[in-house]
Amino acid sequence: MASRLKASARKGKGSQGALVASFAPQPPQTLRVAVVCSSNQNRSMEAHSILSKRGFHVRSFGTASQVKLPGPTPDRPNVYDFQTTYEQMYNDLLQKDGELYTQNGILHMLERNKRIKPRPERFQNCSDYFDLIFTCDERVYDLVLEDLNSREQETYQPVHVINVDIPDNLEEATLGAFLICKLCQYIQYMDDMDSELDELLLEFEEKSGRPFLHTVCFY
Repeated sequence: MASRLKASARKGKGSQGALVASFAPQPPQTLRVAVVCSSNQNRSMEAHSILSKRGFHVRSFGTASQVKLPGPTPDRPNVYDFQTTYEQMYNDLLQKDGELYTQNGILHMLERNKRIKPRPERFQNCSDYFDLIFTCDERVYDLVLEDLNSREQETYQPVHVINVDIPDNLEEATLGAFLICKLCQYIQYMDDMDSELDELLLEFEEKSGRPFLHTVCFY
């Protein structure tokens, strides 16, 4: 049941606005969170880093068939498979042109990534269950939904898939990661995520100026 939130009915905003204004007093629920971008390098890893520091149970993934990093020109990206470690990518780029990849922030990004986990992971190869899956652009959102809907349903446990459009650059990745983290901080205090989440997303859409997409799938 996909919903483009700007088209949703905006009922009960007052009660949900109170939720955005302050946390409910009950203890937070433990959320299993995934963040997914194309190559599991920039946007998903920045969110992984911030959510992990805030105490969330989080994993991050890519959906592409290969990992791509910027190259010396737009038509010459650096391409790796998902078995290549962040350390190997770092050493490869350092050898190719350490000055270029230091100046554009790619080596710094890979330094951060390898402190979090050994290598990028592909969402389509993961069988873990999550409560929330955040995607970083609509193309990735569509691929995640396609994969989830192709799986045989076993437990009928719901998973909320939320798209937050985040441009793929270092500054926007940080802003997007903090937005995802703030959403998670509110969601963990909900009594009934299934019935309350759309209203919360409407509030965040208005405050952030970013459109959100939201679909519920089942494992």
